[in-house]
Amino acid sequence: MELVGVPGHLRVLAESVVAEAEKDPRVIAVVAGGSVASGTSDEDSDLDLVIVCTPDGQPELLADADGFAGRVGPLLAAFTGEHVGEPRLLIALFGPPLAHVDLKFVTPDGLRERVEDGLVLWQRDDAVDRVHRESAAEWPRPDAQWIEDRFWVWAHYVAVKIARGELFEAIDGLGMIRAAAIAPLAGIGRTTRPAGVRRLETLAPELVPALQATVATADPADCLRALKASVDVYRTVRERVQVVRRTAAEEAVVDFLG
Repeated sequence: MELVGVPGHLRVLAESVVAEAEKDPRVIAVVAGGSVASGTSDEDSDLDLVIVCTPDGQPELLADADGFAGRVGPLLAAFTGEHVGEPRLLIALFGPPLAHVDLKFVTPDGLRERVEDGLVLWQRDDAVDRVHRESAAEWPRPDAQWIEDRFWVWAHYVAVKIARGELFEAIDGLGMIRAAAIAPLAGIGRTTRPAGVRRLETLAPELVPALQATVATADPADCLRALKASVDVYRTVRERVQVVRRTAAEEAVVDFLG
């Protein structure tokens, strides 16, 4: 079978998943998401697959997700996605050659709540097409007010960690601020699929020098410098949206930073 849109290094695995699905009456469709669905895949892409299951068959397939993965290729390691709030997800590493594959086992009803339609690689009796006709995909959008309501609390938290000498915690906090506050606002109007800091260099190239300044080493003075730079970048990208500014919190935190 020819799976158009799947990059070459993942095509054998994708074809094997479809072949295994065709043999299993509990599986009614295989849908590719991520970069394959958006047409942006390359030689470094992962393979994100939704395995659409019958309602009765899904519990068994989930319980044997490792077994399903092991039947489609040379499985090196796998674990479920509770750490990202998605127990229906199996995250797998195959190889050699090394390939990262996500397998998400959902029912047709579960497919109704989705962030993208995906690329249908195989289906029985138009099962996925029917769901797509009856519901719409919705990619999560940044909420600028939600971010503003939290930003100054986050900035103070990082400042206190720096003061305590908890530098690696501060560095993690700076990364979170970039991903949860700066990147979403910077991407508004520039992408329909915001995903944290992914591809931020391409989406907002004019911000790259300022963003580089938000990256810190494990040194108190450098962490504080990076935090102040993060505040500056946040204020810049905040100009692109309409929010009720938490001015009192902003002034107090900026004064605290010195």
